[in-house]
Amino acid sequence: MPGGAAGARRAAGPARRAQERLLDLRRRPPDVDVTLTSIPFSGGIGYGNTCARRQRRAIGGRCSVAIDDDAPRPPHRRFGEEGGRLSYGGYLRLPALLAQQQPRSQAPDELLFITVHQVYELWFKLLLHELESVREAMSSGELWQARHLFRRVHAVERVLVEQVEVLETMTPQDFLAFRSMLEPASGFQSVQFRELEFLSGLKDERYLGSFRHAEEADLARLRRRLSEPTLWDAYLRALSLRGLPVSDDEIMGSLLTVARDRRSHDALWQLAEDLLIHDETTALWRMRHVQMVERQIGTKSGTGGSTGAPYLRGRTRLHYFPLLWELRAWL
Repeated sequence: MPGGAAGARRAAGPARRAQERLLDLRRRPPDVDVTLTSIPFSGGIGYGNTCARRQRRAIGGRCSVAIDDDAPRPPHRRFGEEGGRLSYGGYLRLPALLAQQQPRSQAPDELLFITVHQVYELWFKLLLHELESVREAMSSGELWQARHLFRRVHAVERVLVEQVEVLETMTPQDFLAFRSMLEPASGFQSVQFRELEFLSGLKDERYLGSFRHAEEADLARLRRRLSEPTLWDAYLRALSLRGLPVSDDEIMGSLLTVARDRRSHDALWQLAEDLLIHDETTALWRMRHVQMVERQIGTKSGTGGSTGAPYLRGRTRLHYFPLLWELRAWL
């Protein structure tokens, strides 16, 4: 059709003009030291390359790039070489990380025991980081940020509960094959877990005596946590910023106001629920932990000198935020 032929000629016009411009570039005087290379356009411009936007459109996503052969280029290095590009293992420091599992016996399941507890400590480190940020967000009135971070905290804490199941794949006989090698070490001595309890409001200076043989840096961390505001202190600050009284005599009334008028105080109510989930999930972890211990060693004493399962079972009744639990009885 005549119209179709004319349309084809018009469509070919931009491409023809682009080719003519390329030919013109190739006719440059010899004193211009450039090399022309046609490469796919990927959205970025390589080292020493230039590409006109008008040319990219005209040539359908490909452009001719003038590359200066004399321009300095960064040295090529392989992954892992000194000064080379960052590698997965280098970023995660895997050689150092994977060298930290050092069983003290030939028992096959000791590696499992070490790995699970080291993973717990990594999660504890992350939880401390996130809960500190939650505390700061509540104290400054940024309740949306505190809620966002709490979602992450809750997800990690659910992993902690589920992780007990991995340890339960170890039979009592498997554990007894290396348990004596652990004395006097004990999970009771986890500084980070005690930090989590202190930060959440379960402070007890008597535990400092249990860490008298710990590194001075660890003792300093526990002392600092004892002197710092807790998550509950930060929540009271959030209430105060919204005009609600938080004295000992008035705090229950303020919590009732939040609970009964969620339309006006939805963010504060949801944040109280987030605190409660944090408390509840920790209690679930304690319960799963004591059940696992009873499956492994029954009523035997702990390797660190505690009464073992009876001590752990007594800890399951503790709450970080007792007023939030009591609030239910007043609704």
